[in-house]
Amino acid sequence: MTTARVAERAGLSNGLVHHDFKDKNELIESTIRFSLAEQRNDVLVCVGKAATPIERIWAIIEGNFSERGFTRSIAQGWVSFCGDACFNPRFLRIQKVVYRRMDDNLVFSLRSLLPITEARQVAIDISVLIDGFWMRMALQGFPGREEALGRMRAYLERVFVDFDRGRVSAQPRRKHRANDLTRVVSD
Repeated sequence: MTTARVAERAGLSNGLVHHDFKDKNELIESTIRFSLAEQRNDVLVCVGKAATPIERIWAIIEGNFSERGFTRSIAQGWVSFCGDACFNPRFLRIQKVVYRRMDDNLVFSLRSLLPITEARQVAIDISVLIDGFWMRMALQGFPGREEALGRMRAYLERVFVDFDRGRVSAQPRRKHRANDLTRVVSD
């Protein structure tokens, strides 16, 4: 990606792009910040409807797979940004903030359902699963939103027992019970 190519696709002059952004990294950072703000808003809308800890957990997951945000082009931008974060301290700082916020928000709800050590483990699992689906969307164009959400539901069903309309027993799942989370998502 070059600023000239971005300018061309946006229907702007290269000079105008350089007027607003001193270099490609500043343009990428601004784009990522905008995308993250939209994603944060998507999550907040979902969380605003949640009444129980498990509903808040699901809201965070659902907000990360919003119809508007979970697209191949946005996923490709995120994966490219993550790759550059290995070499760009400003990008790495943003990425660390994103992951810390995700983990903290998940742990906040999970700690009322699980011992804190397990809550942190499950938060990381959820975060890694979300990243994995974003990576696959970027590279392969799938899975789509519904499949990703279905697989996230299946993961949560394996973690929690007695899941019924947002009430969860914090005991580890010993036996898979299908469709428990489907009720919460469809309510």
